[in-house]
Amino acid sequence: MQKQSDTAIARPLLAPKSVAIVGASDDPTKTTARPQQFLAQAGYEGQAYFVNPRRETVQGVKAWPSLSSLPEVPEHVYIMTGAEAAIEAVRECARLGVAVATVLSSGFAEEGSEGQEREDRLRAAAAEGIVRVVGPSSLGVVNPRNGVMLTGNAAFGEPDIPQGGIFVASQSGSVIGSLVSRARGRGIGFAGLVSTGGEADLSLGSICEATLDDPGVTSYALFLESLRHSEDLASFAHAAQKAGKPVAVYKLGRSEEAAALSVSHTGALAGEDSESEAFFRACGFARVNNFESLVEAPALLKRVGTADQPRTPRIGVVTTTGGGAAIMVDQLAIRGMTIAGPSEQLVADMNAAGAPIPHSLIADLGLAGARHDVVTTALRLLQDSGEFDLIVFVIGSSARLNPELAVQAISESGGHEVPVVAFALPEAPEAAELLNRSGVPAFRTPESCADVVAAAFTRVSATIGEGARFAVDAAANTEVLDEKVSADLLTRQGVAFAPSVAVSVDELDCDLGLPFAYPVVVKVLSDKVPHKSDAGGVVLGVTDDEGVRRAAREIVANVAGYDPGVVVDRVLVQKMAPKGLADALVGYRVSPDVGPMVVLSTGGVLAEIFADSAVRLAPVDAATAREMIDEVKGLSVVTGYRGLPEGDVAALTETIVGLSRLAIDDPDVLEAEVNPLSIGAAGTGVVALDALVRRIPVAAGASAATESVAVPARS
Repeated sequence: MQKQSDTAIARPLLAPKSVAIVGASDDPTKTTARPQQFLAQAGYEGQAYFVNPRRETVQGVKAWPSLSSLPEVPEHVYIMTGAEAAIEAVRECARLGVAVATVLSSGFAEEGSEGQEREDRLRAAAAEGIVRVVGPSSLGVVNPRNGVMLTGNAAFGEPDIPQGGIFVASQSGSVIGSLVSRARGRGIGFAGLVSTGGEADLSLGSICEATLDDPGVTSYALFLESLRHSEDLASFAHAAQKAGKPVAVYKLGRSEEAAALSVSHTGALAGEDSESEAFFRACGFARVNNFESLVEAPALLKRVGTADQPRTPRIGVVTTTGGGAAIMVDQLAIRGMTIAGPSEQLVADMNAAGAPIPHSLIADLGLAGARHDVVTTALRLLQDSGEFDLIVFVIGSSARLNPELAVQAISESGGHEVPVVAFALPEAPEAAELLNRSGVPAFRTPESCADVVAAAFTRVSATIGEGARFAVDAAANTEVLDEKVSADLLTRQGVAFAPSVAVSVDELDCDLGLPFAYPVVVKVLSDKVPHKSDAGGVVLGVTDDEGVRRAAREIVANVAGYDPGVVVDRVLVQKMAPKGLADALVGYRVSPDVGPMVVLSTGGVLAEIFADSAVRLAPVDAATAREMIDEVKGLSVVTGYRGLPEGDVAALTETIVGLSRLAIDDPDVLEAEVNPLSIGAAGTGVVALDALVRRIPVAAGASAATESVAVPARS
């Protein structure tokens, strides 16, 4: 049967006219009893049915023996049973024509092969009808706007869930309740909250994209444990930018486990978190690092749009408490934000207008300045001055005791072209509620305030598009090419290599007849030895034919000691290139989570130790490649830092772009690396001194079963 499209599920998901709870309990202390209590408390006006075949009533309301026995087909069913019973309930939903089934039950893919088999049967059961599944292991779906409370999360037992424009989608069930509890009483509200669970059918990205046409949803807050179904997140990102609805994201998993899948340094440099960072950047998401920032961020994101490049805003800090302002300045500065002190003319104007401040980095009004008229005057002059892109107001004790003073004045300034945000040094929820409801983003801690400010101004316009796609067989055998074959392949991408020839170990006693002059480097040439230095497979500074012979024999012996299973029958003799101004690593890999990526780092054998790198989704254009160069601190020595000689940045840029285009030109390549890439002086080019490529063998690639990997379109 034809499934419903992802976009068609928004109404039955968030605004169903009828719901059913399968596994509803008569024991009010049990989790499975909560949805019935929450629906009643929230005043859900649709028809609610409660299914329990062992009872005639549950909590005083008629119980039905099955979904099939109901007088109508419910639009949304919440299934709170064991795993096997849940599969049968989904099958019944499919047979009846239920639109959405949310499955709380666990015991699926998270429990290994047996659980995976159950999840496969769950999907097969849903496929018998039009039903779309949220979960399994979903703690439910909540819409505070209409009383839909299909959740067992205890945090929703409190009345009056705050309503607003934020739509929360979380891969962790408990998070939706914790975010509501943190937002309560602070003027932050929600248009919906969904726990996506195992995403056996509907993914987090597809659910979010389905809600974009809802005028009540103005922004998104995503809590991610992984980047599974990243193609759906990419599609959502593309559509969210078109809709003008900002997205904040908090992601767990700052580990480097993905490096284990790689044979090059590139995998370690990219790693799981760098891949996530590059993906979020391409999506135009604002990534926050403080959990509380996730619900505090959308208010500022709606005020601060995106740009093609990260921005360094001029931030003015105004305060009635010098100590609190100093804390805020520290937090902003460590995140790379620029604090701009008021000019002498602005100081004079404020003094003349009755809002006196000293000549300082901070506009300190002092305790005497915590008056409505003084704060109003100060903010007007600061916002009208043209000296700032953002004003951060740090409020002292009056925020808690006398919000009608400074807080009221700040709340009246929220409509200005220059945004103002606020942080109160004391715990002041009433002040936060007043400010947030008036359109002034208010923060509970200086850390979250600085976190959100940095995320808002470093967020760039989404560059991810509907994009080209290519197929990769995730289970296919791969091959590592030797350096010579790797160099030949990468030369087609515009990478310039030092000249080299392959020499057979059996022919060393013959006249070598090298086509270039000494000195040379002699290296092991084998696809079984990707890291030559580790195996003693490199000899530098060889000056004659006899030296080549000695070096080759030394390499054969070293590799035999390193790995007796490797037979060295060839060496690569490469002309030594003149020493450049610096070495770089340019890498490419296809991430199993987010697809093709390009990596730039300082080069050499210690590249991954220093982890000074820039990562982007591939392919990239020249502007993005230059942006990457500026990010790598170790390459500042070739960009004119403090009068140092400038390197050939243009040639480096071309190399990055060329390697990144493997995503389009050679989709069978899963990993490629040039390391080191020697950067010459401006106008003299760059030279690749070593290369490594891992790919799906051409024959296998031509017939491989496919797993789609998106290649994001870059502007």
